[in-house]
Amino acid sequence: MKKIILLLSLTIVSCYNVERNCTDFKKGKFEFIQNIDGKKMTSVFERNDSLQIETFDGKTDTASVRWVNDCEYILQKMHPKNMQEKKAIQIKILSTSKEGYKFEYSFVGDAKKQKGSVTKID
Repeated sequence: MKKIILLLSLTIVSCYNVERNCTDFKKGKFEFIQNIDGKKMTSVFERNDSLQIETFDGKTDTASVRWVNDCEYILQKMHPKNMQEKKAIQIKILSTSKEGYKFEYSFVGDAKKQKGSVTKID
């Protein structure tokens, strides 16, 4: 009986395959919508292999992009204005679709992770 349950569990798990075509999202123009203090805020950014230019709340920032593997990268602001902005952000793409991807992110070395989703707009 235990073998049947184990076999059934493995069959169900193997049928659920998360799509991760991360290389489709290394370049392009994207939109990230998030709630900040109950208000929807939109960030638009353009990324190539090594740079990301982001506009948020009327301000534009540039960050270097270092790909760790096909689905993980590190963002480092190029012109930080304070200590908080000097911290690099690690981003891991969890799943992809034709429209965009879901990801988790945190400051490098920080255990607290947050999640979000991005839509490709170009």
